[in-house]
Amino acid sequence: MAKAAKEAGYEYLVISDHSKSAFYANGLEIERIAAQHKEIDALNKKLAPFVIFKSIESDILNDGSLDYPDVILESFDIVIASIHSNLKMTEEKSMMRLLNAINNPYTSILGHPTGRLLLSRKGYPVNHEALIEACAENNVVIELNAHPRRLDMDWRYLSNAIEKDVLISINPDAHAIEGFADCKYGVLVAQKAGLNAAQNLSSFSLQEMMEFVAFQQAKRN
Repeated sequence: MAKAAKEAGYEYLVISDHSKSAFYANGLEIERIAAQHKEIDALNKKLAPFVIFKSIESDILNDGSLDYPDVILESFDIVIASIHSNLKMTEEKSMMRLLNAINNPYTSILGHPTGRLLLSRKGYPVNHEALIEACAENNVVIELNAHPRRLDMDWRYLSNAIEKDVLISINPDAHAIEGFADCKYGVLVAQKAGLNAAQNLSSFSLQEMMEFVAFQQAKRN
């Protein structure tokens, strides 16, 4: 995937496997993280100046905590926090989980905020205004998941995020090389909401992304 991204003209790849709670997706157990990071370090030397950033999509548990201890989260450049389990929640329950995750200093990006799957799953109820406000206060980016079955965060709420200076990240949710092309759906939705490149994390240059990572790591201390 890194080779394909480089050949497509990208400067970097943010690789974000599922975390250990996502057993159905062969999520990374702690001992496999070290092996992955060792491989990324080797590839970064081989593919330079292209960069692979170490990321993880860490599951938000029922109480809003992330499913790795801080010492493990510390090893990642970027932490994406997402809900994948117990999706039938009241708004009170979903907001408790989301807000606790957003308040976690290790959270860099909030993934697909409602968990919806278009035409098959409505998604859990969310107070978008409160969610966006919390992301603004905690310097957390909100994902616009570009997979055509998600497109989550919904475009109707992006203008509120823009007004609050909350960065959006158009992510392809690519489980294979072919998935990179799904970015086009996210871009079209984002353009509909008036988002520009400066407000989209995944439009950042390599230098800008490195600065973002440094800021997120400093936020943890």
